[in-house]
Amino acid sequence: MAAPPPIITLTTDFGVRDPYVGVMKGVILGINPRATIVDLSHEVEPQAIAQGAFIIGSSHRFFPSGSIHVVVVDPGVGTSRRAVLLVTPTARFLGPDNGVFTHVARAGYADGEGLAPGYEAYEMSNRGLWLGPPSDTFHGRDVFAPVAAHLSLGVPDREVGPRLSRLTLLPQATPAWDGPVLEGSVVHVDRYGNLITDIPGSLLRGVEGLVFRVRGRPIHGLSRSYSEAGSLLAIVGSTATLEVAVRNGSAAEALGAGVGDPVRAEAPLLSGPG
Repeated sequence: MAAPPPIITLTTDFGVRDPYVGVMKGVILGINPRATIVDLSHEVEPQAIAQGAFIIGSSHRFFPSGSIHVVVVDPGVGTSRRAVLLVTPTARFLGPDNGVFTHVARAGYADGEGLAPGYEAYEMSNRGLWLGPPSDTFHGRDVFAPVAAHLSLGVPDREVGPRLSRLTLLPQATPAWDGPVLEGSVVHVDRYGNLITDIPGSLLRGVEGLVFRVRGRPIHGLSRSYSEAGSLLAIVGSTATLEVAVRNGSAAEALGAGVGDPVRAEAPLLSGPG
């Protein structure tokens, strides 16, 4: 019995009111009727590349090896920005070369000098794999969806176009303790209004006397669940990073905070944790 084709996931900023997502699925199924398509998220804020990068970077590892991930957060559609395929040891990623694969690609860079062994990147310039002459505004339909479908049928990666040595990465500081202070930022706000940050929970373990500050509001210590009492709480969430939440409420609304806002951790009892 033939093995099922790999899963294809879709992450976009299209929302679900318009037909764009459905059209992409139609293109994929027209090429590979056996495709299994998973909607990862279509609620990335419009043109929010960093948010899209966080969502795919924190989610892809939970899918079976060999999955194909299509990400369309593409404010530069119709310009000279490249359409790219990133191949890792466990998955393939298709999308614009605008930094949306920052979290995925950064793990595969060797000392900042290009992609490490096991990681490959290609420019998707083979028009024979596209739907047809592309629209200037909908490469999700005309380029990314059809190429993903062809890959799911076994088309070799090298057939999509020429090899690339590097991809565009977003400027990104890795949070680290600087004495008793750790600076990070909000990278995503979920449906519940939780502020998800880029501060790894691993940097907070075992640190006593923690105080977190968002929009000038202090939060003392880490909670173990969302149900603990208090108007504001800090917790290490399912992405293994620090979140700021409100029990039965929205931290985003309570603080007037959103993506890009700074988050500060302080450990006044220590001179240099970590």
